This record gives sequence, C-alpha cells and structure tokens, in this order.
Amino acid sequence: MGKFTRRNFLGATVRTGAAAWAGLRFLPRAALGATDRAAPNDRIAIGMIGMGRQAYHANLLPFLASPDTQVVAVCDVDAWRLEQGRKRIEEYYAAQTSSGSFKGCMATRFFRSVLGRTDIDAVMISTPDHWHAIMAVEAARAGKDVALEKPMSLSIAQGRAISNAMVKHNRVFRTDTEVRFSGDFRRLCECVRNGRIGRVRRIRAEVPNEADPVPAQPTMPVPADLDYRLWLGPAPEAPYTEKRVHTRDNLSARPGWMIIQDYCDGIIGNWGTHLLDIVQWGHNSELTGPVEVEGCGEFHPAGGLSDVLRDFTVLYRYADGVELEYQMTGRPAVRFEGDDGWIEAVWNKGVEAHPKAILEEPFGPNDLRLPLVSEKIDFIQSVKRRTPTLIPAEVGHRTNTMCHLGLIAIKLGRKLKWDPVRERFDDNDAANSLLERPLRAPWSI
Repeated sequence: MGKFTRRNFLGATVRTGAAAWAGLRFLPRAALGATDRAAPNDRIAIGMIGMGRQAYHANLLPFLASPDTQVVAVCDVDAWRLEQGRKRIEEYYAAQTSSGSFKGCMATRFFRSVLGRTDIDAVMISTPDHWHAIMAVEAARAGKDVALEKPMSLSIAQGRAISNAMVKHNRVFRTDTEVRFSGDFRRLCECVRNGRIGRVRRIRAEVPNEADPVPAQPTMPVPADLDYRLWLGPAPEAPYTEKRVHTRDNLSARPGWMIIQDYCDGIIGNWGTHLLDIVQWGHNSELTGPVEVEGCGEFHPAGGLSDVLRDFTVLYRYADGVELEYQMTGRPAVRFEGDDGWIEAVWNKGVEAHPKAILEEPFGPNDLRLPLVSEKIDFIQSVKRRTPTLIPAEVGHRTNTMCHLGLIAIKLGRKLKWDPVRERFDDNDAANSLLERPLRAPWSI
C-alpha cells in the first residue's frame, strides 16, 4: 500500500457516474442523463468499517451511488464478510467503467489500518455497538469525519467522549439514523413546534418488541475466517458460540449480539435512538434532556445467552413539566398531546391528528420548516461544506443518553433525578457508577 495515493486511486476509469440514490432503488446515473460526478480530487474518500447486514444492505449503497464520494477501503474481522464488501464495491465501480473492470479497494481486518490512510477523508462505522466509542474517538484523532451507526455508545460516558472528541478535533459527525428522513415524522414535529396542538403536556414513544430469548449455547470452535479476539475487542472475554456473534456466511439474518448486553442494550437503545430522536426534535430539547426518570421492565431469563429487556416502560419528566412515556408496545410510533389536540406518527403508516385541522392547515411563510434529507446525503453535504449535520454528535449523545437513563432506572428500580447540564444523577452514587462502562485493556478510550 506504500504507493497507494488518493490521486492514482481516484483517477481510476470511472466514466459513466454513480447510480442515483432514491430510497433503496438504484438506477445508473448515465441512464438519467446525469454528468455531475465530482472531479477525482474533489470526491470524499470513504472507508467502510464493519461490513455486516446493515452496512452491506443499507450503509454502503448510498456512498457508492453518490457522485461526491468514492469508497476506497473496507474493514471487517470476518474474512467472508470482508470479501463480500470488497467484491460489491469493485463490481459496482467496474460497471461504471468502459472496460468493465476495476480493482483497488483496500480490504483489511484492522480498523486502525483504515484510520492510518492519509487519503481517507471519512469513515462509516457499522460495527457492533461495543466498538462504536473506541472507533469513533480514534477516527476523530486521526482526522476523519465520522458517520456512526446508532446507537452511538453503550454508556453515557462513552457518548460524552465521542461528542467531546468531535469538537476537539473539529470533525463532522452524523448519528446514522434514517428516522428524520420521513415526511410523517417531520410533519409531526413541524406541527408541534409551530404550536398547532398548543402547549405540549405529554409525549408517548413506542418501540417494537424484542427478539425471543436465546438459551445458553454450547461453546464452539472459532471459525477460521473470524478473528474472534478482534471481534470481542473491548468486551469481556467470552467463549465463542455462533449465536453470540452472527450467522456465518449470511448477510440477512439478525445477529445474535444485538440481544446481549456486553455488545448492545437491545431494543431500548437500538430502536429507542430512532424514536426518542423524534421526541427530542419535536420537543425542541435536542441539546438537553429530562430531569427525572423512573421505569420498570423484565429482562430475558437469567442463565441464557441473551440478557436484554424483553419488556419495559420508562417515565421521564422535563424541566418544563412535559411528561414522556417510553414503552415497548410492538409498534414504532411517537405521539404528542397538547392543550389544543394531539398528533401521532407511526413508522411507515402515516400521521394522524385531532382535530384534523392540525394537519389540514397549510404552513405559512413565517412557520418553522424542518429539513428533510437522507442521512447519507446530509453527511456528505456537511463534509463538503464543513457544517454540522442534522444529528451531530452532541444531539445523538443526548438522545442515546435518554435510553441509558431508562435502563439505569430500571436496573436500580427507583426514581432518579438527573442533571442534564452536569450529566450526573443527584445524590445517587449507585446510579452514577453506571454512567461508565468498564473496557477491557488495551482497548480503553
């Protein structure tokens, strides 16, 4: 890789442009008459870190499609997934050349090899959650802009470290959740913030049900194509079993790590960062949070492999008196109730309000209009302009904090008072001890 420069890589024979990104549908840009591909040295060089289900089916494609980006590296500790990612990238770019061939995408198991490339401008981190904080902070230190899969981190302290690192190193950051790229949720928040339901009194956020519990599993030999030590990284030592990690040679199955607290908080954080982001957006509290939290829930049975919450209800109170109920009900939805009515949006099922005039009245020239742009385009535009994204690190951290507050309150079984300025619980050492998450050396931030 010593002679691998940004100029000679990005000067490869890409002639017909990238495919247009519209939802999950791709068409060749040349078929649309597009000729707006950026000049080689003006393209943002992207490194993909983590090539599992989410990266392969969702996160990679928009960067391939964008005329402003070039994916130059892929990283994964699973050799089969790494090869699938490399092949998809090179085959995509090959289809854009007159010769029909293309080589040159770096493939590596080591994320620090990606961060060490001086020609890489930004990284898309799509790894299991327990790696997010370390990779994001090190990426900022290495001078890379960062798109990071939600949820940002596995503790409030880790989220604070990420946000601080982006400020310190002047990096562009995007919390990678597509939820704001929804006309229904945008409309919901615009109606609320323009006062159409009057003073907000109550908010309700609902998320889907968790996966079924997984019983204890037998220890298995580590597959030859998986660097299991690297996969564990900062997480505690644990014997390998397939359901702890992911289904081998499969990019469609939901991975097992998503229901094990060493690697993920489960639905309370995984879906919560989607819906609570809308709560914060509509309530206009993106840079703060609640002052009180209490909750109850039931975890997966003790002794099994999975140990996340299988059911929960969390109650929050903001300083302005607004109350939020966050609950696992089986459907993803957000509802705002005010003095003059209510409005509710359900994921991919529309928005309703009472009275109907809340939705029927057109917006005026002086009304607040919120932006509507996909998360990848938002990130790319912000990298080019050096401007904040719609969900920068601080905003993503505040939303993720709400998930952690709920989980901590459930674990302790008591009402807690939270100071969103100091990011500490008032007079509760037990709760404050859960703000951090011990990391196994030598992987600590």
